[in-house]
Amino acid sequence: MHAMTTHDRQTTPLRWRMQFSPVRKCVPMARSLASKTLASWGYGQEDIDRVVLVCGELAANAVEHGGGRGHLFEVRLTVDGPRCLVEVSDASRTPPCPIEAGEDDEGGRGLLLVDSLSEETGHHVRHPVGKTVWARLILGSPSEESVCTS
Repeated sequence: MHAMTTHDRQTTPLRWRMQFSPVRKCVPMARSLASKTLASWGYGQEDIDRVVLVCGELAANAVEHGGGRGHLFEVRLTVDGPRCLVEVSDASRTPPCPIEAGEDDEGGRGLLLVDSLSEETGHHVRHPVGKTVWARLILGSPSEESVCTS
């Protein structure tokens, strides 16, 4: 006999995406909206926190290094079964490059953090302009009572 899990019942991927201006104040907004979306899909706080941290780091990199004025950056979440794909696209074709941060450096650890929280990470060229940086995380099952699929 096969035990049915919540992920087994999910027949179509859950998707969310939004575009933001490439300014620092939009990074907390992206994190907040991603958090609210995952909560509406029924995910627990631990899973939400991990995804939001990854989303925030990638969004901050898009603002800092992503091509700037006149080009929005986009955040996408796709949950398919137990896997959550976080994608952040920006206008720069320069691939992400982890740097070796010194002990006293305030930044430079974001990509290492994303890599440590994720099952897999990568990037690809985005047409017609820019790149997409992505991370795939494994999530627990969402709560059946709070899943909203609208």
